[in-house]
Amino acid sequence: MSTDRILLQDLSKVFTRDGRQVQALTGVNAAFQRGEFITLFGPSGCGKTSLLRIIAGLEAQSSGEVSLFGQSPATASQLKNIAWVPQSPALLPWLSLRNNVLLSERLNRRADRRPGSHRQPEDADAVLRDLGLADFAGARPAQLSGGMRQRAAMARAFVQGAELMLMDEPFSALDELTRDAVRMRLLQVWEKHRKTVIFVTHSAAEAVMLSDRVLVMTPRPGRVHREVQIDLPRPRTQEVLESPAFDAKLREVRQVLRSGWEGEE
Repeated sequence: MSTDRILLQDLSKVFTRDGRQVQALTGVNAAFQRGEFITLFGPSGCGKTSLLRIIAGLEAQSSGEVSLFGQSPATASQLKNIAWVPQSPALLPWLSLRNNVLLSERLNRRADRRPGSHRQPEDADAVLRDLGLADFAGARPAQLSGGMRQRAAMARAFVQGAELMLMDEPFSALDELTRDAVRMRLLQVWEKHRKTVIFVTHSAAEAVMLSDRVLVMTPRPGRVHREVQIDLPRPRTQEVLESPAFDAKLREVRQVLRSGWEGEE
């Protein structure tokens, strides 16, 4: 297995629902390089989250192979080489923001001493500063806005120091103004740390704004219809996001999505 890439080979996933089998994914093939920001893009129901959960080791594929820098998802998860950012921040209400952020680092410390653990924990206070949360480090989750809670969930993932970060529509519950602000914070912090990220969204603008590559998925059973290279300059400043080149990439991603879905009708 390659130790410098993530490889998905002929993945499929079949669920049993109401006594019948449902094919969620079929023939998914992809390769991701270390340090890339990859987005799985497509409307609800195309298997994005199922694929992300398989990569995370939260679900087993029905067939095919997953290699995360030479490790299986189960091994990478046990060794804390995967950080997960869910749709809901999942903060513990009795802990301060700072202690919530440190939680993933403090759990299962024996994993750090096992061969194959590649974690490089980040300084919690520095990450909180980068995400604009330093002044709220002592606050409880109930005292924070929705955007702050989601930034705390991202901070927790960065502080964990895992080489792979998986993000499942982390901004879906935020209003548009808050979503824009949190996206920019994520971009700024990711530029600094350059973790490998696999991100799920059904927003074309979000996919283009954040990614190095966008993998556009077909309707169920989901597979990768086409890959779009987002060759916009980094850092992705506001000037870049308001440029004709950004608008052109946005149109391209939307056209690829339409071609994939119309082709399956």
